Amino acid sequence: MLALGGCASNQALQKGSSDGYAHAPAPPQDSAKAQKLWQVFERYQGTPYHYGGTSARGFDCSGFILTAFREGLGKQLPRTTSQMLAYGDAVHPGDIEPGDLVFFRIGGKEQHAGIYMGGDRFIHASTSSGVTQSSLNGYYWKGRFTEARRFD
Repeated sequence: MLALGGCASNQALQKGSSDGYAHAPAPPQDSAKAQKLWQVFERYQGTPYHYGGTSARGFDCSGFILTAFREGLGKQLPRTTSQMLAYGDAVHPGDIEPGDLVFFRIGGKEQHAGIYMGGDRFIHASTSSGVTQSSLNGYYWKGRFTEARRFD
């Protein structure tokens, strides 16, 4: 099932970390793009994880990204994480901007993604928390970040 490009994020190890799970949204970045994506995040925050999900009933990570870009920015992105990795422009880690997609290696494969929002925050649909925001420097995510892509 995961070979189809689904998301796999088990944050159970993260619960005791300083990152935790319940965060108020960070202040929106100055960009209109970030503000629109925060609005979508606020609408769906807490929506449960559902493999293959693309609606308020449940999202997987790529389904949330697809929905956030469609509703917030009016853009159509590829459906799966693996398809998203194949498109868009690669972004050097030092040049990541709000709205860029960030990818993570879990279980030996790049199979989780989120939307970078500025600072060290990204929004995503995790298997343990549903639609949430996390820190790129959080215990679970820090060593798993692999690359970023921009879809302009």
